[in-house]
Amino acid sequence: MPSQIQYIKSAVFPEDYPLTKLPEIAFAGRSNAGKSTLINEICNTKIANVSQQPGKTRLLSFFDVREKYILVDMPGYGFAKRSRDEQGGWEKMVETYVKEREQLKGLVLVMDIRRDWTEDEEMIKMFTEGAGVPLLIALTKMDKVSKSEAQKRLVNIKRNTGLTAVFQVSSLKKVGPEEIEKYLYKTWVRGS
Repeated sequence: MPSQIQYIKSAVFPEDYPLTKLPEIAFAGRSNAGKSTLINEICNTKIANVSQQPGKTRLLSFFDVREKYILVDMPGYGFAKRSRDEQGGWEKMVETYVKEREQLKGLVLVMDIRRDWTEDEEMIKMFTEGAGVPLLIALTKMDKVSKSEAQKRLVNIKRNTGLTAVFQVSSLKKVGPEEIEKYLYKTWVRGS
């Protein structure tokens, strides 16, 4: 019997994407925002590779969740040690996937709650809107700020983006992953 959560494969080019019709949900964010950690928490297993060194995810990694949908871990952005050519190549890989993958039902933008909304995040928001891909924001590391600061940042992000699907996440307090998974499944997977 297959495991509940399975790594399928990693890919760069469309011809290498998994041959499946299952709905897909992609995770994007800065290299140190906690994308892989959030995927692991949603899946309740250590399936995505979490590195101490930011910028390790260099491919699109596909994970089958209970044969119902697929989570896709995308390379992070904003990592200074990468060359311009590498960064350009990764941007093209991500853009191609978001624009061309019919199974993509939504994108989770993972963001450290301590960071401000920048041009990078705005560009992702505009790009997903242009591609007709729904966006959810996961504000990670909420345990690193006070409750009042976390609430203030949540309100600011909602106001600045106009998005209502904004969730706070704390690995330490186990807050957020279950709510995000329920939202993704109900709104994007079952709704597709």
